[in-house]
Amino acid sequence: MNLHDFLQSKRLFTAEECKIIDTAFQREIIPKGAMIYESNPYSKRMLFIESGLLRIFFLQDGKDITHFFFDEDYFIAPINSILYNKTERYQWEAIESCRVKVIPYEDFLTLKNRVPRLSQLTLEFALHMLDVFSQKLNQLQFHTAYDRYRIFLDLYPNLHNRVSLGSVASFLGITQQTLSVIRSKKR
Repeated sequence: MNLHDFLQSKRLFTAEECKIIDTAFQREIIPKGAMIYESNPYSKRMLFIESGLLRIFFLQDGKDITHFFFDEDYFIAPINSILYNKTERYQWEAIESCRVKVIPYEDFLTLKNRVPRLSQLTLEFALHMLDVFSQKLNQLQFHTAYDRYRIFLDLYPNLHNRVSLGSVASFLGITQQTLSVIRSKKR
């Protein structure tokens, strides 16, 4: 969904406010396979994903570990850079070609002053993300590999066929072989 339509669907903003917010963001296309922040791990830009899929991951002991997936209708930002003035520890990869709207964080702060209800939307997103990360932590700590996969399918039904088996396995904290066995039992 494009940013303007997304804002209208939230019913927080007037038509004029939706237009102001939408025009403050610039549209960019990120090609499939592109690595974001790889050459510059320090950025203070926020993104809204209109279409496509991003994978956030990190490397540990030579292993590629998927931290999270973000698809349409998500605002995302490199939190370490924006809040703590540090380089981003996660890498961002476009799993699909992505159409995004981008705004420098400083411009976003100015925009929030101009459209105060934008603060409510960012709070809602922050609380939603806190809940999502809490659910993931709960899965990793208290559920079997089979249950983690079942919960993943329930929570993210639109990701199942869009991400690689290896990425799903690392997101769930299991091996690709274990995931293959689980998937074969589900059929």
